[in-house]
Amino acid sequence: MATYKFDASHSEATFKVKHLMISNVTGSFSKFDATLTADKEDFTDAKVTFEADTNSISTNNEQRDGHLKADDFFSVEKFPKLTFESTSITKKNEEDYIVTGNLTIRDVTKPVTLDVTYNGSTIDPWGQTKIGFEINGKINRKDFGLVWNAVTETGGFLLNDDVKLHVQVQFIKQA
Repeated sequence: MATYKFDASHSEATFKVKHLMISNVTGSFSKFDATLTADKEDFTDAKVTFEADTNSISTNNEQRDGHLKADDFFSVEKFPKLTFESTSITKKNEEDYIVTGNLTIRDVTKPVTLDVTYNGSTIDPWGQTKIGFEINGKINRKDFGLVWNAVTETGGFLLNDDVKLHVQVQFIKQA
């Protein structure tokens, strides 16, 4: 069984939420970890785990970040981590996969489906085998208890319910 650990200096976990229905706010988690284990070289039997430190959320706006960390959203004091654990992987072609798993935010766990692109494998100048993936998906934030919103003067909402997920991850094969 091959085990791959997350390479923090070459990975990022970001999200986008429509604001006022006219633009997107982009955010990220600066502290997260992931592990991939697989027997097969094509990763069809892989198991993937991911966790992010909810207190590390950043949207480049201190006031907004404080609100996201509060009880209206992530409630980081009570729920310091969000997690994902894969349950199935389907290979579509040489590069593209569908990964299904359980995402837990706050105290809510729901199944999610993610589009994953395998970017390849290489050996770095220090002899380490590295593999890269790009992950995209969409969740409804209200499904996970992130229900706060505000109505605008025109009757619209401040925030869209859909959150687009984008993760670029590089793994290092463990000896």
